[in-house]
Amino acid sequence: MRVRNIFQLSGGGLRRALAAAGALALSAAPASAETLQGALIQAYQNNPSLNAQRAAVRVADENVPQALSGYRPRVSLSASIAETYIDTLSRTTSATGATSYSSSSGHNAVQTYGGTVTQNLYNGFQTGNRTRQAESQVSSARENLRLTEQLVLLSAVTAYMNLLRDTAILDLQRRNVEVLEEQLRQTRDRFNVGEVTRTDVAQSESRLAAGRSSMLSAESNVTTSRAAYRQVIGVDPGRLTAGSPVDRLSPRTLPQGISQARAQHPSVTTAMFNIDSAQFQVKIAEGALHPTLNLVGSAQKQYGSNSSLQSLESFNGSVSGQLNVPVYQGGSEYATVRQAKETLAQRRIDLDTARDQAQQSFVQSWGQLEAAKAQIQATQAQVTAAEIALNGVREEARVGQRTTLDVLNAQQELVNARVALVTAQRDRVVASYTLLSASGRLSAQVLGLGVPVYDPTVHYRQVRDSWFGLRTPDGR
Repeated sequence: MRVRNIFQLSGGGLRRALAAAGALALSAAPASAETLQGALIQAYQNNPSLNAQRAAVRVADENVPQALSGYRPRVSLSASIAETYIDTLSRTTSATGATSYSSSSGHNAVQTYGGTVTQNLYNGFQTGNRTRQAESQVSSARENLRLTEQLVLLSAVTAYMNLLRDTAILDLQRRNVEVLEEQLRQTRDRFNVGEVTRTDVAQSESRLAAGRSSMLSAESNVTTSRAAYRQVIGVDPGRLTAGSPVDRLSPRTLPQGISQARAQHPSVTTAMFNIDSAQFQVKIAEGALHPTLNLVGSAQKQYGSNSSLQSLESFNGSVSGQLNVPVYQGGSEYATVRQAKETLAQRRIDLDTARDQAQQSFVQSWGQLEAAKAQIQATQAQVTAAEIALNGVREEARVGQRTTLDVLNAQQELVNARVALVTAQRDRVVASYTLLSASGRLSAQVLGLGVPVYDPTVHYRQVRDSWFGLRTPDGR
Protein backbone atom coordinates (compact mmCIF):
# COMPACT_ATOMS: atom_id res chain seq x y z
CA MET A 1 0.00 0.00 0.00
CA ARG A 2 1.61 3.24 -1.22
CA VAL A 3 0.60 6.90 -1.14
CA ARG A 4 -0.32 8.73 -4.33
CA ASN A 5 1.29 12.10 -4.99
CA ILE A 6 -1.76 14.32 -5.37
CA PHE A 7 0.11 17.41 -6.53
CA GLN A 8 3.11 18.38 -8.57
CA LEU A 9 6.11 20.23 -7.14
CA SER A 10 8.99 22.09 -8.69
CA GLY A 11 12.44 21.46 -7.27
CA GLY A 12 14.46 18.27 -7.56
CA GLY A 13 14.67 17.41 -3.88
CA LEU A 14 10.95 17.62 -3.12
CA ARG A 15 10.04 15.97 -6.42
CA ARG A 16 12.26 12.99 -5.68
CA ALA A 17 10.99 12.80 -2.13
CA LEU A 18 7.35 12.73 -3.22
CA ALA A 19 8.05 10.40 -6.13
CA ALA A 20 9.31 7.94 -3.55
CA ALA A 21 5.78 7.93 -2.10
CA GLY A 22 4.67 5.74 -5.04
CA ALA A 23 1.28 5.68 -6.73
CA LEU A 24 -2.15 5.14 -5.24
CA ALA A 25 -5.05 4.33 -7.55
CA LEU A 26 -8.07 6.53 -7.04
CA SER A 27 -11.56 5.23 -6.47
CA ALA A 28 -13.81 4.35 -9.40
CA ALA A 29 -14.69 7.40 -11.47
CA PRO A 30 -15.57 8.29 -15.07
CA ALA A 31 -12.89 7.51 -17.60
CA SER A 32 -12.25 11.14 -18.56
CA ALA A 33 -9.52 12.78 -16.50
CA GLU A 34 -9.94 16.32 -15.20
CA THR A 35 -7.17 18.77 -14.40
CA LEU A 36 -7.13 21.53 -11.84
CA GLN A 37 -6.87 24.12 -14.59
CA GLY A 38 -9.90 22.64 -16.33
CA ALA A 39 -11.87 22.79 -13.10
CA LEU A 40 -10.93 26.45 -12.67
CA ILE A 41 -12.14 27.16 -16.21
CA GLN A 42 -15.45 25.46 -15.45
CA ALA A 43 -15.84 27.48 -12.25
CA TYR A 44 -14.96 30.72 -14.04
CA GLN A 45 -17.67 30.08 -16.62
CA ASN A 46 -20.38 28.36 -14.59
CA ASN A 47 -20.25 29.52 -10.98
CA PRO A 48 -23.57 31.28 -10.18
CA SER A 49 -22.05 33.59 -7.56
CA LEU A 50 -19.56 34.89 -10.10
CA ASN A 51 -22.21 35.31 -12.78
CA ALA A 52 -24.44 37.13 -10.29
CA GLN A 53 -21.64 39.56 -9.47
CA ARG A 54 -21.12 40.20 -13.17
CA ALA A 55 -24.79 41.09 -13.39
CA ALA A 56 -24.33 43.41 -10.39
CA VAL A 57 -21.60 45.24 -12.31
CA ARG A 58 -23.96 45.68 -15.26
CA VAL A 59 -26.55 47.08 -12.85
CA ALA A 60 -23.99 49.59 -11.59
CA ASP A 61 -23.16 50.57 -15.18
CA GLU A 62 -26.69 51.90 -15.61
CA ASN A 63 -26.09 54.48 -12.87
CA VAL A 64 -23.88 56.44 -15.27
CA PRO A 65 -26.49 57.07 -18.02
CA GLN A 66 -28.98 57.87 -15.28
CA ALA A 67 -26.64 60.54 -13.94
CA LEU A 68 -25.85 61.84 -17.44
CA SER A 69 -29.56 62.31 -18.08
CA GLY A 70 -29.31 65.48 -15.97
CA TYR A 71 -27.46 67.14 -18.86
CA ARG A 72 -30.18 66.27 -21.36
CA PRO A 73 -33.49 68.03 -22.02
CA ARG A 74 -36.78 66.65 -20.77
CA VAL A 75 -39.58 66.60 -23.31
CA SER A 76 -43.23 65.90 -22.60
CA LEU A 77 -46.26 65.89 -24.89
CA SER A 78 -49.89 66.23 -23.92
CA ALA A 79 -53.22 65.85 -25.67
CA SER A 80 -56.82 66.13 -24.58
CA ILE A 81 -60.24 65.86 -26.25
CA ALA A 82 -63.36 67.15 -24.54
CA GLU A 83 -67.00 67.74 -25.37
CA THR A 84 -68.30 70.91 -23.67
CA TYR A 85 -71.72 72.57 -23.43
CA ILE A 86 -71.71 76.38 -23.38
CA ASP A 87 -74.70 78.59 -22.46
CA THR A 88 -73.99 82.33 -22.38
CA LEU A 89 -76.09 85.45 -21.86
CA SER A 90 -74.60 88.73 -23.09
CA ARG A 91 -75.64 92.32 -22.49
CA THR A 92 -75.02 95.06 -25.06
CA THR A 93 -75.44 98.84 -24.47
CA SER A 94 -75.85 101.08 -27.52
CA ALA A 95 -74.57 104.63 -27.95
CA THR A 96 -77.97 105.97 -27.04
CA GLY A 97 -77.97 104.07 -23.78
CA ALA A 98 -80.35 101.35 -24.88
CA THR A 99 -79.57 97.93 -23.45
CA SER A 100 -80.18 94.69 -25.23
CA TYR A 101 -79.58 91.07 -24.24
CA SER A 102 -78.58 88.11 -26.33
CA SER A 103 -78.04 84.48 -25.45
CA SER A 104 -76.29 81.60 -27.14
CA SER A 105 -75.89 77.96 -26.25
CA GLY A 106 -74.51 74.85 -27.88
CA HIS A 107 -72.03 72.02 -27.79
CA ASN A 108 -68.36 72.48 -28.60
CA ALA A 109 -65.68 69.81 -29.26
CA VAL A 110 -62.38 70.99 -27.80
CA GLN A 111 -59.05 69.42 -28.77
CA THR A 112 -55.81 70.51 -27.15
CA TYR A 113 -52.29 69.44 -28.15
CA GLY A 114 -49.12 70.68 -26.47
CA GLY A 115 -45.51 70.01 -25.68
CA THR A 116 -42.98 71.21 -23.11
CA VAL A 117 -39.17 71.13 -23.24
CA THR A 118 -37.18 71.72 -20.05
CA GLN A 119 -33.40 72.13 -20.04
CA ASN A 120 -31.49 72.54 -16.82
CA LEU A 121 -28.81 75.20 -17.03
CA TYR A 122 -27.47 75.18 -13.49
CA ASN A 123 -28.15 73.05 -10.41
CA GLY A 124 -25.10 73.55 -8.25
CA PHE A 125 -23.00 71.12 -10.32
CA GLN A 126 -25.08 68.24 -9.00
CA THR A 127 -25.30 66.54 -12.40
CA GLY A 128 -21.55 66.49 -12.89
CA ASN A 129 -20.93 65.23 -9.37
CA ARG A 130 -23.60 62.54 -9.73
CA THR A 131 -21.92 61.39 -12.94
CA ARG A 132 -18.52 61.18 -11.31
CA GLN A 133 -20.03 59.40 -8.32
CA ALA A 134 -21.70 56.86 -10.62
CA GLU A 135 -18.38 56.22 -12.35
CA SER A 136 -16.76 55.63 -8.96
CA GLN A 137 -19.54 53.18 -8.12
CA VAL A 138 -18.87 51.34 -11.38
CA SER A 139 -15.18 51.08 -10.52
CA SER A 140 -16.06 49.83 -7.04
CA ALA A 141 -18.40 47.20 -8.52
CA ARG A 142 -15.62 46.01 -10.82
CA GLU A 143 -13.30 45.58 -7.87
CA ASN A 144 -16.01 43.64 -6.06
CA LEU A 145 -16.23 41.45 -9.14
CA ARG A 146 -12.47 40.89 -8.96
CA LEU A 147 -12.81 39.96 -5.29
CA THR A 148 -15.64 37.54 -6.07
CA GLU A 149 -13.56 36.03 -8.86
CA GLN A 150 -10.72 35.43 -6.38
CA LEU A 151 -13.06 33.81 -3.87
CA VAL A 152 -14.65 31.57 -6.49
CA LEU A 153 -11.33 30.43 -7.94
CA LEU A 154 -9.92 29.75 -4.47
CA SER A 155 -13.08 27.83 -3.58
CA ALA A 156 -12.70 25.83 -6.78
CA VAL A 157 -9.09 24.95 -5.92
CA THR A 158 -10.14 23.98 -2.40
CA ALA A 159 -13.03 21.83 -3.63
CA TYR A 160 -10.82 20.13 -6.23
CA MET A 161 -8.00 19.34 -3.81
CA ASN A 162 -10.43 18.30 -1.05
CA LEU A 163 -12.01 15.74 -3.35
CA LEU A 164 -8.60 14.56 -4.53
CA ARG A 165 -7.44 14.20 -0.91
CA ASP A 166 -10.59 12.47 0.30
CA THR A 167 -10.56 10.06 -2.64
CA ALA A 168 -6.94 9.14 -1.92
CA ILE A 169 -7.68 8.71 1.79
CA LEU A 170 -10.66 6.49 0.94
CA ASP A 171 -8.41 4.28 -1.16
CA LEU A 172 -5.90 4.16 1.69
CA GLN A 173 -8.61 3.10 4.12
CA ARG A 174 -9.92 0.44 1.74
CA ARG A 175 -6.47 -1.03 1.33
CA ASN A 176 -5.96 -0.84 5.06
CA VAL A 177 -9.13 -2.91 5.53
CA GLU A 178 -7.79 -5.46 3.05
CA VAL A 179 -4.53 -5.69 5.01
CA LEU A 180 -6.40 -6.00 8.32
CA GLU A 181 -8.62 -8.73 6.88
CA GLU A 182 -5.54 -10.67 5.82
CA GLN A 183 -4.01 -10.01 9.25
CA LEU A 184 -7.12 -11.41 10.93
CA ARG A 185 -7.07 -14.50 8.72
CA GLN A 186 -3.45 -15.20 9.58
CA THR A 187 -4.08 -14.63 13.28
CA ARG A 188 -6.97 -17.11 13.27
CA ASP A 189 -4.80 -19.68 11.50
CA ARG A 190 -2.09 -19.24 14.10
CA PHE A 191 -4.72 -19.47 16.86
CA ASN A 192 -5.95 -22.77 15.44
CA VAL A 193 -2.44 -24.25 15.70
CA GLY A 194 -1.90 -22.78 19.15
CA GLU A 195 0.69 -20.12 18.32
CA VAL A 196 -1.40 -17.21 19.64
CA THR A 197 -4.24 -16.75 22.09
CA ARG A 198 -7.84 -15.73 21.75
CA THR A 199 -6.79 -12.24 22.85
CA ASP A 200 -4.72 -11.81 19.69
CA VAL A 201 -7.72 -12.76 17.56
CA ALA A 202 -9.94 -10.30 19.42
CA GLN A 203 -7.38 -7.53 18.93
CA SER A 204 -7.29 -8.20 15.19
CA GLU A 205 -11.09 -8.24 15.00
CA SER A 206 -11.29 -4.96 16.92
CA ARG A 207 -8.74 -3.28 14.68
CA LEU A 208 -10.54 -4.53 11.55
CA ALA A 209 -13.84 -3.09 12.83
CA ALA A 210 -12.13 0.26 13.48
CA GLY A 211 -10.64 0.16 9.98
CA ARG A 212 -14.03 -0.46 8.43
CA SER A 213 -15.45 2.44 10.44
CA SER A 214 -12.69 4.72 9.14
CA MET A 215 -13.40 3.53 5.61
CA LEU A 216 -17.09 4.37 5.95
CA SER A 217 -16.20 7.81 7.30
CA ALA A 218 -13.87 8.33 4.34
CA GLU A 219 -16.68 7.36 1.95
CA SER A 220 -18.90 9.96 3.59
CA ASN A 221 -16.18 12.58 3.19
CA VAL A 222 -15.85 11.77 -0.51
CA THR A 223 -19.60 12.15 -0.99
CA THR A 224 -19.52 15.52 0.75
CA SER A 225 -16.53 16.68 -1.29
CA ARG A 226 -18.18 15.63 -4.55
CA ALA A 227 -21.25 17.69 -3.65
CA ALA A 228 -19.07 20.71 -2.83
CA TYR A 229 -17.20 20.25 -6.12
CA ARG A 230 -20.49 20.23 -8.02
CA GLN A 231 -21.70 23.35 -6.24
CA VAL A 232 -18.57 25.44 -6.82
CA ILE A 233 -17.40 24.23 -10.23
CA GLY A 234 -20.79 23.53 -11.75
CA VAL A 235 -20.18 20.04 -13.16
CA ASP A 236 -19.86 16.58 -11.68
CA PRO A 237 -16.27 15.52 -11.06
CA GLY A 238 -14.50 12.95 -13.18
CA ARG A 239 -11.17 11.28 -12.49
CA LEU A 240 -9.00 14.01 -11.04
CA THR A 241 -5.34 14.43 -11.85
CA ALA A 242 -2.63 15.98 -9.68
CA GLY A 243 -2.69 19.69 -8.95
CA SER A 244 0.28 22.07 -9.06
CA PRO A 245 1.24 24.92 -6.70
CA VAL A 246 1.51 28.43 -8.12
CA ASP A 247 4.46 29.74 -6.12
CA ARG A 248 6.00 31.25 -9.26
CA LEU A 249 3.12 33.74 -9.47
CA SER A 250 3.30 34.97 -5.86
CA PRO A 251 5.59 37.69 -4.46
CA ARG A 252 9.11 36.48 -3.78
CA THR A 253 9.55 38.14 -0.40
CA LEU A 254 7.26 38.87 2.53
CA PRO A 255 7.77 42.69 2.47
CA GLN A 256 7.07 42.77 -1.26
CA GLY A 257 3.90 40.76 -0.77
CA ILE A 258 2.69 42.98 2.07
CA SER A 259 3.21 46.09 -0.03
CA GLN A 260 1.39 44.52 -2.97
CA ALA A 261 -1.52 43.32 -0.83
CA ARG A 262 -2.01 46.72 0.83
CA ALA A 263 -2.12 48.44 -2.56
CA GLN A 264 -3.71 45.97 -4.99
CA HIS A 265 -6.00 43.64 -3.07
CA PRO A 266 -9.59 44.01 -4.35
CA SER A 267 -10.93 44.79 -0.89
CA VAL A 268 -8.46 47.69 -0.64
CA THR A 269 -9.18 49.11 -4.11
CA THR A 270 -12.91 48.77 -3.45
CA ALA A 271 -12.51 50.86 -0.32
CA MET A 272 -10.58 53.48 -2.32
CA PHE A 273 -13.38 53.87 -4.84
CA ASN A 274 -15.92 54.00 -2.02
CA ILE A 275 -14.04 57.03 -0.67
CA ASP A 276 -14.31 58.73 -4.07
CA SER A 277 -18.03 58.01 -4.16
CA ALA A 278 -18.50 59.43 -0.67
CA GLN A 279 -16.59 62.60 -1.60
CA PHE A 280 -18.88 63.23 -4.54
CA GLN A 281 -21.90 62.59 -2.33
CA VAL A 282 -20.77 65.47 -0.11
CA LYS A 283 -20.61 67.75 -3.15
CA ILE A 284 -24.03 66.59 -4.32
CA ALA A 285 -25.52 67.37 -0.91
CA GLU A 286 -23.89 70.80 -0.91
CA GLY A 287 -25.27 71.42 -4.41
CA ALA A 288 -28.79 71.35 -2.98
CA LEU A 289 -27.98 74.70 -1.30
CA HIS A 290 -27.33 76.34 -4.70
CA PRO A 291 -29.99 77.95 -6.90
CA THR A 292 -31.31 76.11 -9.93
CA LEU A 293 -31.91 77.64 -13.34
CA ASN A 294 -34.05 75.99 -16.00
CA LEU A 295 -34.96 77.00 -19.55
CA VAL A 296 -38.54 76.03 -20.37
CA GLY A 297 -40.16 76.13 -23.79
CA SER A 298 -43.79 75.22 -24.35
CA ALA A 299 -46.30 75.25 -27.21
CA GLN A 300 -50.03 74.54 -27.24
CA LYS A 301 -52.51 74.26 -30.08
CA GLN A 302 -56.22 74.26 -29.28
CA TYR A 303 -59.17 73.58 -31.55
CA GLY A 304 -62.43 74.94 -30.17
CA SER A 305 -62.84 76.66 -26.84
CA ASN A 306 -64.11 75.83 -23.40
CA SER A 307 -65.57 79.33 -23.00
CA SER A 308 -66.68 80.56 -26.42
CA LEU A 309 -68.62 79.04 -29.28
CA GLN A 310 -67.13 81.56 -31.70
CA SER A 311 -63.48 80.64 -31.07
CA LEU A 312 -62.35 78.05 -33.61
CA GLU A 313 -58.67 77.57 -32.81
CA SER A 314 -55.79 79.17 -30.95
CA PHE A 315 -52.04 78.73 -30.52
CA ASN A 316 -49.83 79.63 -27.57
CA GLY A 317 -46.04 79.41 -27.43
CA SER A 318 -43.58 80.61 -24.82
CA VAL A 319 -39.92 80.42 -23.80
CA SER A 320 -39.06 81.26 -20.20
CA GLY A 321 -36.28 81.04 -17.69
CA GLN A 322 -37.09 79.69 -14.24
CA LEU A 323 -34.80 80.52 -11.32
CA ASN A 324 -35.32 78.85 -7.97
CA VAL A 325 -33.26 80.07 -5.00
CA PRO A 326 -33.53 77.87 -1.88
CA VAL A 327 -33.56 79.90 1.31
CA TYR A 328 -34.64 77.53 4.03
CA GLN A 329 -36.29 74.12 3.79
CA GLY A 330 -36.49 73.19 7.43
CA GLY A 331 -32.79 72.39 7.86
CA SER A 332 -32.88 68.93 6.26
CA GLU A 333 -30.40 69.92 3.56
CA TYR A 334 -27.81 70.90 6.18
CA ALA A 335 -28.29 67.61 8.00
CA THR A 336 -27.80 65.79 4.69
CA VAL A 337 -24.47 67.55 4.14
CA ARG A 338 -23.26 66.69 7.64
CA GLN A 339 -24.37 63.10 7.19
CA ALA A 340 -22.46 62.83 3.90
CA LYS A 341 -19.30 64.16 5.56
CA GLU A 342 -19.56 61.59 8.35
CA THR A 343 -20.00 58.86 5.76
CA LEU A 344 -16.86 60.07 4.02
CA ALA A 345 -14.93 59.84 7.28
CA GLN A 346 -16.25 56.33 7.79
CA ARG A 347 -15.12 55.27 4.28
CA ARG A 348 -11.61 56.52 5.02
CA ILE A 349 -11.50 54.42 8.16
CA ASP A 350 -12.78 51.47 6.14
CA LEU A 351 -9.77 51.86 3.83
CA ASP A 352 -7.37 51.63 6.78
CA THR A 353 -9.22 48.55 7.99
CA ALA A 354 -9.08 46.93 4.55
CA ARG A 355 -5.35 47.53 4.28
CA ASP A 356 -4.69 46.05 7.72
CA GLN A 357 -6.87 43.04 6.93
CA ALA A 358 -5.09 42.52 3.60
CA GLN A 359 -1.71 42.63 5.34
CA GLN A 360 -2.82 40.24 8.06
CA SER A 361 -4.25 37.82 5.50
CA PHE A 362 -1.07 37.84 3.43
CA VAL A 363 1.24 37.31 6.42
CA GLN A 364 -0.98 34.48 7.64
CA SER A 365 -1.05 32.86 4.19
CA TRP A 366 2.72 33.23 3.89
CA GLY A 367 3.20 31.40 7.17
CA GLN A 368 0.74 28.68 6.20
CA LEU A 369 2.56 28.07 2.92
CA GLU A 370 5.94 27.83 4.64
CA ALA A 371 4.48 25.41 7.17
CA ALA A 372 2.89 23.35 4.39
CA LYS A 373 6.23 23.02 2.60
CA ALA A 374 7.91 21.81 5.78
CA GLN A 375 4.99 19.50 6.53
CA ILE A 376 5.51 17.71 3.21
CA GLN A 377 9.07 16.78 4.10
CA ALA A 378 8.17 15.84 7.67
CA THR A 379 5.30 13.56 6.70
CA GLN A 380 7.35 11.93 3.93
CA ALA A 381 10.02 11.09 6.49
CA GLN A 382 7.28 9.82 8.78
CA VAL A 383 5.93 7.50 6.07
CA THR A 384 9.39 6.14 5.30
CA ALA A 385 10.12 5.48 8.96
CA ALA A 386 6.69 3.91 9.54
CA GLU A 387 7.20 1.55 6.59
CA ILE A 388 10.58 0.43 7.95
CA ALA A 389 9.13 0.04 11.43
CA LEU A 390 6.18 -2.05 10.17
CA ASN A 391 8.43 -4.37 8.21
CA GLY A 392 10.68 -4.82 11.24
CA VAL A 393 7.79 -5.48 13.62
CA ARG A 394 6.35 -8.09 11.27
CA GLU A 395 9.66 -9.93 11.04
CA GLU A 396 10.07 -9.82 14.80
CA ALA A 397 6.51 -11.08 15.27
CA ARG A 398 7.27 -14.09 13.10
CA VAL A 399 10.01 -15.18 15.52
CA GLY A 400 7.94 -14.42 18.61
CA GLN A 401 9.64 -11.20 19.67
CA ARG A 402 6.58 -9.02 18.96
CA THR A 403 2.90 -9.46 19.69
CA THR A 404 -0.04 -9.17 17.34
CA LEU A 405 -0.91 -5.85 18.97
CA ASP A 406 2.53 -4.51 18.09
CA VAL A 407 1.94 -5.38 14.45
CA LEU A 408 -1.50 -3.78 14.46
CA ASN A 409 -0.15 -0.61 16.06
CA ALA A 410 2.66 -0.37 13.53
CA GLN A 411 0.17 -0.88 10.71
CA GLN A 412 -2.08 1.88 12.07
CA GLU A 413 0.86 4.26 12.44
CA LEU A 414 1.75 3.71 8.79
CA VAL A 415 -1.83 4.39 7.70
CA ASN A 416 -1.93 7.55 9.79
CA ALA A 417 1.38 8.70 8.31
CA ARG A 418 0.15 8.14 4.76
CA VAL A 419 -3.09 10.00 5.48
CA ALA A 420 -1.02 12.86 6.93
CA LEU A 421 1.11 12.94 3.77
CA VAL A 422 -1.93 13.08 1.51
CA THR A 423 -3.37 15.88 3.66
CA ALA A 424 -0.06 17.77 3.59
CA GLN A 425 0.04 17.50 -0.20
CA ARG A 426 -3.44 18.99 -0.39
CA ASP A 427 -2.54 21.77 2.04
CA ARG A 428 0.56 22.62 -0.02
CA VAL A 429 -1.43 23.34 -3.18
CA VAL A 430 -4.28 25.18 -1.44
CA ALA A 431 -1.83 27.31 0.55
CA SER A 432 -0.06 28.45 -2.62
CA TYR A 433 -3.35 29.59 -4.17
CA THR A 434 -4.39 31.20 -0.89
CA LEU A 435 -1.18 33.23 -0.86
CA LEU A 436 -1.77 34.34 -4.46
CA SER A 437 -5.29 35.39 -3.50
CA ALA A 438 -4.02 37.27 -0.44
CA SER A 439 -1.72 39.27 -2.71
CA GLY A 440 -4.70 40.21 -4.91
CA ARG A 441 -3.43 38.38 -8.02
CA LEU A 442 -5.64 35.28 -8.21
CA SER A 443 -7.38 35.77 -11.56
CA ALA A 444 -7.97 34.01 -14.85
CA GLN A 445 -5.42 36.26 -16.57
CA VAL A 446 -2.64 35.64 -14.06
CA LEU A 447 -3.30 31.89 -13.98
CA GLY A 448 -3.39 31.77 -17.77
CA LEU A 449 -6.55 29.67 -17.86
CA GLY A 450 -6.96 30.02 -21.61
CA VAL A 451 -10.60 31.04 -21.34
CA PRO A 452 -12.27 34.18 -22.73
CA VAL A 453 -11.98 36.71 -19.92
CA TYR A 454 -15.11 38.63 -18.97
CA ASP A 455 -14.51 42.32 -19.71
CA PRO A 456 -16.88 44.59 -17.73
CA THR A 457 -15.92 47.64 -19.80
CA VAL A 458 -17.71 46.24 -22.86
CA HIS A 459 -21.17 46.57 -21.31
CA TYR A 460 -20.23 49.94 -19.84
CA ARG A 461 -19.40 51.32 -23.29
CA GLN A 462 -22.61 49.87 -24.69
CA VAL A 463 -24.87 51.72 -22.25
CA ARG A 464 -22.97 54.83 -21.14
CA ASP A 465 -24.12 57.21 -23.86
CA SER A 466 -27.44 55.54 -24.60
CA TRP A 467 -30.25 58.11 -24.83
CA PHE A 468 -33.08 55.62 -25.13
CA GLY A 469 -33.81 51.92 -25.64
CA LEU A 470 -35.08 49.00 -23.58
CA ARG A 471 -32.73 46.30 -24.86
CA THR A 472 -30.28 45.00 -22.28
CA PRO A 473 -26.90 44.28 -23.90
CA ASP A 474 -25.08 41.23 -22.60
CA GLY A 475 -21.67 42.89 -22.41
CA ARG A 476 -20.11 40.79 -25.15
